[in-house]
Amino acid sequence: MKEMYPKKGRVILHVDMNSFYASVEAAHDSSLKGKPLAIAGNPEERRGIIVTCSYEARKMGVRTTMPLWEAKKLCPQLIVMRPNFDRYRAASKAMFEILAQFTQLVEPVSIDEGYMDITESYELGSPLEIAMTIQKRIMAQLDLPCSIGIAPNKFLAKTASDMKKPMGITVLRKRDVPTILWPRPVSDMHGVGAKTAEKLKGIGIETIGELASANEIQLKMLLGINGQRLKDRANGNDPRHVDPDSVSDFKSIGNSTTLPRDIANQHELFKVLDGLADKVASRLKRKQVVANSLSITIRYKDRKTVNRGRKLANPVATKEEILDLAKHLLATNWNGDPVRLLGITGADLAGAEEAVKQLDLFSYEKEAKKEPLYKTLSVLKEKYGKNIISNAGSLNEPDPNKGTETSFNKDFLRGFKPGIQEENKVE
Repeated sequence: MKEMYPKKGRVILHVDMNSFYASVEAAHDSSLKGKPLAIAGNPEERRGIIVTCSYEARKMGVRTTMPLWEAKKLCPQLIVMRPNFDRYRAASKAMFEILAQFTQLVEPVSIDEGYMDITESYELGSPLEIAMTIQKRIMAQLDLPCSIGIAPNKFLAKTASDMKKPMGITVLRKRDVPTILWPRPVSDMHGVGAKTAEKLKGIGIETIGELASANEIQLKMLLGINGQRLKDRANGNDPRHVDPDSVSDFKSIGNSTTLPRDIANQHELFKVLDGLADKVASRLKRKQVVANSLSITIRYKDRKTVNRGRKLANPVATKEEILDLAKHLLATNWNGDPVRLLGITGADLAGAEEAVKQLDLFSYEKEAKKEPLYKTLSVLKEKYGKNIISNAGSLNEPDPNKGTETSFNKDFLRGFKPGIQEENKVE
């Protein structure tokens, strides 16, 4: 089969589970198969938001992020279920275990999608045969549908997997780019959001083909370094490798501060945690990651140090979420003695776009409600400059009145094994 593979270049698969949450529920309860099904936070709450839905529901006009009341108006027979995140995580783990049977080069992107580099897997069959085997095996073992894109790079593989859903397999070669991609609207391209598409439209770029031939200097002035990157993608170029270690690039993000004096007052300690939570949240946002576990460090005046960590059911990223957990950990683990140092660390990190919106439904709904505010801030920043308004969490200058600040940042460490359990570590 080696002749079916390129002498130079790679063969990349993008495996994308179809309507994942709804499909997992239907696999768990066969009576749901073939019915319009939606996953939302509270079936009794009309203001709830649809997180995902089955293809039967989509045929009725139901869409992700749609308010529950609107979805039920479009589809009165819609079945609405609360999410079962443990069930989804178990299905995701089983899915990635199947992918790992074909190559060691598997890069999870989110709970329901990942890349595979099968360039050296020719003994298992042609690329198309391997994709068909993967699709059949996931269906046979997990009763879950998926779509697979086959291409020479990650961008084209991701694009290909979107072309046929559900249960599609699409081959997209670089030579196909002018005929298949270039006629499509630029808004259809991965990496081009509504805001970017509007900017491109302002300079006369409305199709992927027009982006592919656009002036590089003009793109850079309009979009910065992302302009050249998007032009490369529009031409079918993407140098990124499939990296199994990418999920471990960030081991943890945290901050600590040595207090200017030993403090034994809980209210004062909570104020210190407030500042630390602010900084950790800001750094998580800059790195575009969320934390699936959180720990605090307490160092007493006799220098005894205690670390307390908790694995979280849903990831956290905002100051409020981090502060609430940190205060709880302090209140339940502080022995009352004067404290010399406090720290907060978020670990078991995941990409924000994938993890927050998919694993934490309630954060998802809250963010959706904030969308009008975000749009207003965006307009102000575009009109008056990006520094006209800043999130308080982005103001990271150390406060000399709070003592000496220390970063627990351990970016780009390899070999991290996710999962931090309750611990009592004394150093």
